[in-house]
Amino acid sequence: MTYPLIQPRFATDTTPLPLTLVRAEDWPALAENHPARDWLKASGFEASLGDLRLLPGPGGIVGAVAGLGTAAARRRSRFGIAKAIAGLPEGDWRLEGPLTEAERDETVLAWLLQSYRFDRYRPGKPAGARLVPPPGIDAARMIALAEGEFLTRDLVNTPAQDMGPAQLQAAMAALAAKHGARFSAVVGDDLLPGYPMVHAVGRAAADRAPRIMELRWGDEGPALTLVGKGVCFDTGGLNIKPSSGMQLMKKDMGGAATVLGLAHMIMALGLKLRLRVIVPSVENAISGNALRPKDILTSRKGLTVEVNDTDAEGRLILGDALAWACEEPSDLLVSMATLTGAARVAVGPDLAPYYTDDARVVQALEAGAEAGFDPVWRLPFHDAYESVIEPGIADLDNAPGYGFAGSVTAALFLRRFTDGRPYLHFDLYAHSPTDLPARPKGAVGQGARALFGALPGILGV
Repeated sequence: MTYPLIQPRFATDTTPLPLTLVRAEDWPALAENHPARDWLKASGFEASLGDLRLLPGPGGIVGAVAGLGTAAARRRSRFGIAKAIAGLPEGDWRLEGPLTEAERDETVLAWLLQSYRFDRYRPGKPAGARLVPPPGIDAARMIALAEGEFLTRDLVNTPAQDMGPAQLQAAMAALAAKHGARFSAVVGDDLLPGYPMVHAVGRAAADRAPRIMELRWGDEGPALTLVGKGVCFDTGGLNIKPSSGMQLMKKDMGGAATVLGLAHMIMALGLKLRLRVIVPSVENAISGNALRPKDILTSRKGLTVEVNDTDAEGRLILGDALAWACEEPSDLLVSMATLTGAARVAVGPDLAPYYTDDARVVQALEAGAEAGFDPVWRLPFHDAYESVIEPGIADLDNAPGYGFAGSVTAALFLRRFTDGRPYLHFDLYAHSPTDLPARPKGAVGQGARALFGALPGILGV
């Protein structure tokens, strides 16, 4: 299986139809001189966000006008113009109108992202309208951003029956081969000497062996290490989830899918850095040899962990992965994981909360989020909660019964494995619960474009 299933593409036609974009606040003045003003007025066009009018001519459609809405509407609805783009007939189009650079970039990215279809199991309606890249657009960059997002969406949308640890390994190996990267994996009982927590979480899935995988790319520049949680399905283990809690658990490998999408962006555009991607992958299943509550594990780092909830397994496998990552120097270490429900309670499904103590990273990441239309929100590594993750019987507790700050305590747990390195952690949702502009219900990338845009400010690439 090749990912992404659908390839985002620009048009190359030299005679595309014009799509004129207009802000609501500018429309009254522009309407007076618009050649189709009578038709637009009769149809009730007011340039609201995503509102579209096709312009008829003697031989058929000769163009279209779409609204960018008010400033308030644009702030409230990211990629809102995608509604209009989706309504365009098949063919090649060009943008017209006095757009700011941000409006132009958002429209172009929305155009590519709204073409996404997950049609592996049912034929989908193809995206009809294609865009000729407007002047000033870095077309290769936009395509790489969209391809990375599509890769992430495809991996997360694929059900666990077809996206277990072996299939995730195949997808990661294929990505490495595509970009000439080096790939390796440690599988099954071979994990025992070096990755004991990965093995402990995944050993119950007898026919879906746990593994840890590594991709390396680039031989010069600063070192960036990405670690992604790859729990391909999470029953909760012996602390079994209720049925409602399992409904979305095919997305529990969303961190892995996100770092692979980001890795594609980096490699496709040839950033001058040394990239290392680590993905621990398991299925958290139930069997006679499953991890038990109150078991105590000794991690790769040597820290002991009391397992007080087998459903808090992601931080266990990430602990071994982060410890491995820190056995060689890096200029930035990043983990991405669908880790806690507490993060969703705190910021909802549309924001990607992140943790870092580096003010330089914060500044660059906030700028990257704005430029990439990929909202993130900083939460604290609050040192006062460190005692919460210390159970007394072991060095660490994977699921303290504190009742508060669940995302913060999970982030603090992970930080214990990073040896004080420059560290950035994302607690993702990786799912849109409803259809949104350019983001259909289902898997969605979070944080990748923000971090990609931040890399020049953080690493100078």
